[in-house]
Amino acid sequence: MRKKFFGVGLLIFLVALMSGCSNLNQPINSQSTGFWSHYFVYPLSWFITTIAHLFWDSYGIAIIITTIIVRLVIMPLMAKQVKSSQAMQELQPKIKELQQKYSSKDQNTQKKLQEAQMKLFQENHVNPLAGCLPLLIQMPVLFAFYQAIMRTEAIKGQSFLWFQLGHADPFYILPVIAGLTTFLQQKIMMGRMGNSNPQMAMMMYVFPVMIAIPAFYFPSALALYWVIGNIFMIFQTYIIYEKHEDPAKAGAKSANKK
Repeated sequence: MRKKFFGVGLLIFLVALMSGCSNLNQPINSQSTGFWSHYFVYPLSWFITTIAHLFWDSYGIAIIITTIIVRLVIMPLMAKQVKSSQAMQELQPKIKELQQKYSSKDQNTQKKLQEAQMKLFQENHVNPLAGCLPLLIQMPVLFAFYQAIMRTEAIKGQSFLWFQLGHADPFYILPVIAGLTTFLQQKIMMGRMGNSNPQMAMMMYVFPVMIAIPAFYFPSALALYWVIGNIFMIFQTYIIYEKHEDPAKAGAKSANKK
């Protein structure tokens, strides 16, 4: 778990460092220089603008469509995450046995525990970091989204529903919805996984707060991206877990219904 958070934190730092080299006050266009601006921010800005022109120049609708497309692209990674999570759940009894066997906290024993766990993962073809893949993909997209909004005047200046895309929601409705949908999505996922890990249970409450608080200050377009993404993932979770559900568990559910 700590390695996952360290890996995600390192990626956020690297993306923030790379994107921080770009000037938020400088409009983005095809002539923009710099690797981040040219290959990440401008293509996203161009794509959102192109989609908007197809839907009555509505950048709000364009952001919703772009969000759904991004989620569809990373959907195979989500399926891989589900498969990995289920495999990890099945290995939990063996992992607990190893933790009891190497219960001493000295450095040598802990090293043996890590080696034994890695051997167990390799024998069962399980990648403990696979669950991070969807989040690792999303972070650069999130940073690019933010800069595409702030550096594209047409997006930043347009209103959609009750909010202006380039400014924070004046009624704080989107941040609240972002937090609630994040919590719901996490709760559904944990329920489908049958995960009782205390750390994961804690993150179910911490992560929505981490999303909601910045959403009070960030552009509404970014909060809209997160809300639509969460709603999509709620339905996606049901679809993926139904597809990858263990046949024995599925049979047990059917028997219980009868």
